[in-house]
Amino acid sequence: MTRITKVLAISASPSPSSKTAKFVEHVIHKMGAADLAFTHLKLRDIPGDALLSGQMDQADVASAVKSVEDADAIIIATPIFKAAYSGLLKAFLDILPQFALAGKSVLPLATGGTIAHVLALDYALRPVLQSMGARHIIQSYFLPEADITHDNGQLHIKESANAQLMETLYHFQCVLGTPAADKMLGHPRPERVSTAWCLLPLNEGHGR
Repeated sequence: MTRITKVLAISASPSPSSKTAKFVEHVIHKMGAADLAFTHLKLRDIPGDALLSGQMDQADVASAVKSVEDADAIIIATPIFKAAYSGLLKAFLDILPQFALAGKSVLPLATGGTIAHVLALDYALRPVLQSMGARHIIQSYFLPEADITHDNGQLHIKESANAQLMETLYHFQCVLGTPAADKMLGHPRPERVSTAWCLLPLNEGHGR
């Protein structure tokens, strides 16, 4: 039986006509495969007061947190505002458990007005994802608005930018093809019932 990999795609733009959300749909379409099951979580659909106050018993908040827990891998897409990821994404990450990303591979994506903000993902978002125990963080991808066009409501990406995107998605799919043998991989303080891990003896291969 083919194993289905659950991929949660999170778009973190507050705009109802979000380019970031359309970018996520584009990525899901490009990655479509029989062994991948995608869920698109739009953070703007979560009531703002419940999100900001961390009302974990509110239905939409609880469902969003559960979707992170259930996912095997996560795509996080954010617009870049003032050289940083969106406050909406920050609010959501803040309510998640400290090591909510343990055992999961994460692909960070962003849209923005200028390539001057291309490093915002690596310098601002990546440390947060790492602190949450992500098993593997794929090299991020930044999509400038200049490389986006629309046709009848459909998002299109310039050929040069799309080639780089496809390489990024290839890296992500390679990771999805090797699921974690241990759900706690990436967790800085995993609770293990035994210390008899599957490691080579410390002196093996170091006698030269």
